[in-house]
Amino acid sequence: MITCWVGKGRFRVFCRLFLTQGGIVAHIFGGERPHVGAVALAVPRPSLEGTGRTSSTASVLTVVGHKDDELARPVALLLAARLGVPAVVVAGVHVDGASRRDIAELVRNSWRAVRGALGVWRRVLFPGP
Repeated sequence: MITCWVGKGRFRVFCRLFLTQGGIVAHIFGGERPHVGAVALAVPRPSLEGTGRTSSTASVLTVVGHKDDELARPVALLLAARLGVPAVVVAGVHVDGASRRDIAELVRNSWRAVRGALGVWRRVLFPGP
């Protein structure tokens, strides 16, 4: 398990990665009330552009009234395509009365946490000299 925390106070978010033999599970939680707002499952597949690159496709479940799918889906797509394994993302980031600027900071911190956790994962699996 790998965890990366980003941000301070009510804008603090973490991404926790669980690596399994058949895929990866990511939790992205934070803000004032971490919760389960959306779940996304992405599966790698050959790119439809015919470039030979790996892409992915996703299915999403969202709790009514939540917007966490806007974070869960793109992160799941990225993880599945980049790592070549199925990826599940559970996301729930909330700040009461959030402004557009607040939401942008939470999203930015979420992506920073995802990138940070991936960076740790790479260093653990592929240590350099």
